[in-house]
Amino acid sequence: MNEPTRRNLLKGVGAAAGLAAVAKAISPLASWGSGITLEEILQRHYKQLDKDELEALIARLEAKTKEEYGATVSIEDRRPQPDVTFAFGVNLSICCGCRKCAEACHVENNHDRPSENTYITVLELEAGSMDLASGHADYDHEVPQDGKFYMPVQCHHCMDAPCVKACPVEATWNEADGIVVVDYEWCIGCRYCVAACPYHARRFNWKKPEIPADEINPDQACLSNRIRPVGVVEKCTFCLQRTRRGLQPSCAEACPTGARLFGNLLDPDSDIRTMLANKRVFILKEDLGTEPLFYYYFDE
Repeated sequence: MNEPTRRNLLKGVGAAAGLAAVAKAISPLASWGSGITLEEILQRHYKQLDKDELEALIARLEAKTKEEYGATVSIEDRRPQPDVTFAFGVNLSICCGCRKCAEACHVENNHDRPSENTYITVLELEAGSMDLASGHADYDHEVPQDGKFYMPVQCHHCMDAPCVKACPVEATWNEADGIVVVDYEWCIGCRYCVAACPYHARRFNWKKPEIPADEINPDQACLSNRIRPVGVVEKCTFCLQRTRRGLQPSCAEACPTGARLFGNLLDPDSDIRTMLANKRVFILKEDLGTEPLFYYYFDE
């Protein structure tokens, strides 16, 4: 069932029974293509899956990747660690605008190659200005430029997330470690969350991702970097396939200047807590009250 047909169905039936209730009931239709299986029809929300159902889902997704892309992948169900709330800090004093973070995100998260999609947008701004509307993300000159500074923007993993509130089918939510995730099998592609996000951090998958088999990152997690189906919304997950097993996000690991800082906000000895206590920190669009777990700071 294609996207326009799905929307028309929801609109028509929703007039009688309520859009949110009907959408939730048939939300697995979001990823249907020509090969519809009973297993997909009966797919439940990620949070409702028991152990056997989750194992069956993962097996189906791994087999589908092998069939459609010719790649053997391992999809894990990485759960939050106890006593962890992840947070990110970006040092604007030393970010050079090289976009190595965005390139690493593109590769790590199995994004569509032709569109060069990534979850990170790097803005070039005039020094001394915080007018994001005047920033440029499409610069193609050498960096850094005199009189400019650079601000990477991505999902802020808000504790009071507008995107979560906007979703009519509860396909996106805050995990215990602060990460905002999406159930790709449950998302109906309405894009209400995209409109609600003040950081323009969500992406809609307009077409089936094109990725050569030898470029697919085989180390995947169910709620993060496994290949997303067409017609759903996707976003940064703080690389939970990495961070929930003690690694740094790919963007932080790739940064050549060390401008990216990631860690556990609940650990008083973590680098992120040291940064918050000793640096000049600010929150983007703080007046909105979204309580993000993403901070910007300066050395002085």
